[in-house]
Amino acid sequence: MACDSLLTNRARFALLTAYGVANFLSFPHPIGERVVDLGLLCGWLSPALLILGLNGQSPRAAAKAAFVAGTLAQSAILHWIYVVAVTYGHAAPPIGVIGVLGLGAHAGLFTALFAIGWTVLGRRGMASPWAAALLWTGLEYTRSAGQLGFPWAVIGYSQHANPALLSLAAYTGVYGMSFTVVLVGATLAAIVRDLRAARRLSQSSRVALAGVAVIAAVGFLLQSAPDRGAETIRVAVLQGNIEQGVKWNPEWAERTFAIYEDLSRRAVEAGAEVVVFPETALPGALNLDPALRDRMAQLARETGAAYVVGSVAVEHGPGRAAPEFFDSAYVIQPDGSFGARYDKSQLVPFGEFVPFGDWLRFFFEAIARGMATERVSPGPGPRALSLAIPTASAAGVTAGVPICYELLFPDLTRRFVSDGAVMLLAITNDAWYGRTGAPYQFLAMTAVRSAENGVWTARAANTGVSAIIDSQGRVRSRTRIFERDLLVSDLPLRASPRGGTFYARHGDIFVYGCWAAIAALAVGSVARKARSDES
Repeated sequence: MACDSLLTNRARFALLTAYGVANFLSFPHPIGERVVDLGLLCGWLSPALLILGLNGQSPRAAAKAAFVAGTLAQSAILHWIYVVAVTYGHAAPPIGVIGVLGLGAHAGLFTALFAIGWTVLGRRGMASPWAAALLWTGLEYTRSAGQLGFPWAVIGYSQHANPALLSLAAYTGVYGMSFTVVLVGATLAAIVRDLRAARRLSQSSRVALAGVAVIAAVGFLLQSAPDRGAETIRVAVLQGNIEQGVKWNPEWAERTFAIYEDLSRRAVEAGAEVVVFPETALPGALNLDPALRDRMAQLARETGAAYVVGSVAVEHGPGRAAPEFFDSAYVIQPDGSFGARYDKSQLVPFGEFVPFGDWLRFFFEAIARGMATERVSPGPGPRALSLAIPTASAAGVTAGVPICYELLFPDLTRRFVSDGAVMLLAITNDAWYGRTGAPYQFLAMTAVRSAENGVWTARAANTGVSAIIDSQGRVRSRTRIFERDLLVSDLPLRASPRGGTFYARHGDIFVYGCWAAIAALAVGSVARKARSDES
């Protein structure tokens, strides 16, 4: 690490600044009418630049530098939080700034922890590209844990358009994609160090290069064939494009329903057997409003299609001190009867609930005030819903309906498929994000969910991006944002194999293996230090 210790402060600053820029560009962002997505290049460079900027520093100095760099890089990606909080949530501007920096710092903390682990291993001669990939992947997984879990801009998503890495997701989830990205980045950093030291590639670099080649080959070999010959069902997703500022205005209720009635009839004319509305598309509680229920039932009977409709649910009754509000998806069968309802179980912190109790309420107000005047209650958890489709061979179809924020969580989404869902009907309201990069980044995450579980996804977003995504994670068709539109497509009814992919059936085994390897590294590091002290 001698050559690393010779880096000037200016050089380190330049490397960490370049890391922040590369990290930002690893994810889609709109520029004018175009969406710039440089992840296939910048995704690899981001960890390489970070590691080069950290090498040779003490653990404390590396942690400080990594925290600042990680916080600023993630805050730049998450600038849309300001739009959510201030433009649509009507919070004071300082709250919007705090929200952006707070979530940026949440990710920056894990960057700092990586820096500590990496520099400690480096001081004990145990730093390698493999160690970097293991450490990064294990820490990245923890970003989804607990009430404040927020795994946005996980580095694996930078490769959402990389077919070889998407095929790995069926076994490892997005975290296997992250592992590979960091392995490549750390290998690039190791090669740069070898070249700067004017020496041949180290054994560690050569082994890492061989590993990258093997992973790439396996990824290409695992790419599955298109879903040919499978029974299909024609699904439509509707994009009503209801502006967030009027979405809950009672004066817009009739107009909103009329828009969705018109889109529904157009979808059925195009052959749709299942019609999917976005999250909270109907401005009311469908379970409490008889007129709204009757109108939806009549629409189903008239068109002969099954409907999945996003709407609020309000529950009263024994054992409830006050009414409970749920963000829900309702199934309306072709005969007008109401099927099962799914209640969103993973809620948005500081949006649909305030973590850690009421003592934080003096500072944070719920952003989702249009939906409920009190905190939203979580549902019991993911489960597949049954749709009565007369043309299906079994006269029925099982679908998972993840709602908005839930799509950030791989383990939660996979449980829809492990429960028997043969497709995902994802519903969301991305109007909150405005014309930022968030809708496109969210679409990329949804595409990876399809690849992880080996099922097609029909995504209905209020203002876009609505999309049809195949079982390999490829976006087959999409809408433009802030336009009224619909998509109709034939979705295969097969999860291959039954119960979904290895990942859908078994979850994050790959991450647990990474943590076991990290534990082994930690034990080895302690043992090496002890031997060094004895000598």
